Amino acid sequence: MARLRHRARAVLLTGLAALAACSRDRGEPGALRVEGPALGTSFSLTVPRAAAAERSRIAAAARDEIERVDRLMSTYREDSEISRFNRHRSTDPFPLSEETLAVLEAARSASALTGGAFDVTVGPLVDAWGFGPDGRGVPPSDDDLERLRGRTGWRRLELEPQGGRARKGVPGLQCDLSAIAKGYAVDRVASALERLGYRDHFVEVGGEVRAGGTNQDGGPWRVGVERPVAVGRSVQRILRVSDTGAATSGDYRDFRELDGRRLGHVLDPRTGRPASGRVASATVLDPSAMRADALATAMLALGEREGLALAEREGLAVLLIVREADGSLREAVSSGLRARMSAEGP
Repeated sequence: MARLRHRARAVLLTGLAALAACSRDRGEPGALRVEGPALGTSFSLTVPRAAAAERSRIAAAARDEIERVDRLMSTYREDSEISRFNRHRSTDPFPLSEETLAVLEAARSASALTGGAFDVTVGPLVDAWGFGPDGRGVPPSDDDLERLRGRTGWRRLELEPQGGRARKGVPGLQCDLSAIAKGYAVDRVASALERLGYRDHFVEVGGEVRAGGTNQDGGPWRVGVERPVAVGRSVQRILRVSDTGAATSGDYRDFRELDGRRLGHVLDPRTGRPASGRVASATVLDPSAMRADALATAMLALGEREGLALAEREGLAVLLIVREADGSLREAVSSGLRARMSAEGP
């Protein structure tokens, strides 16, 4: 699992048809589009039928939610709550907000569900492999990995929601919520829009999305999954979605070559090493964009066999794009997603 700045950016497009429609929205009465910075990346939302008198209120509500999540969970801000928690070099309890504790609890649930393939404490290992801000060029030794793994691990994070605090099992433990906080922000904005009476909406933060209700034409939203190639951009598949969150994670924009081997930036927290499978891209649909965000990351670490087995066991809607030895790509689709694709069209 890697941090936001190292994940394939904008791997979830809004689909070619949806992009064109959004461009038309700018000049159509009733359609609203809002954009801005969020969590070290960007956000956008589309409300196809927004009352003119409520546009400012809609935009303000969305930005308030984004700013709240950014202030609590962004690793780009030294004053964020999670950054202050990471600087807390003690095993004494540390007070945290209800929101941050809820996301940490969701992260722990994703870790347990995936057998540790998702882990928000893996940041030091990401840095050691050269995918952190320092870009260190020499891979860590076995001794380095053993030392770093001694201060990572989701089971070393103890949560006390009733007391409003968290406790580190080891003083050096740190949490990076970048692979789950974007999805949480999407859910927060979507909920805010629904409270204002706007069930039809499309919210995107750093490539993670939630599609609510219908688009400007009264049909399902169209979400494009990017073809996982290092050069150029094209759409691999378009999914029609409604009332669901969606997230994609990929290894094809950020990787290193070492002794003729391609090392993707997504690590397997269970080994502390780059994921060794051939899954180039993983897309997950789930009612919660936050859960989809975490599980899409985990799928790259799990690989095709483990990932699909988990998807079938849990009824997850998953699309894996697998890179073959000869460089060709093929799709592996869970039955949960196949059923949705049949119901919603190609």
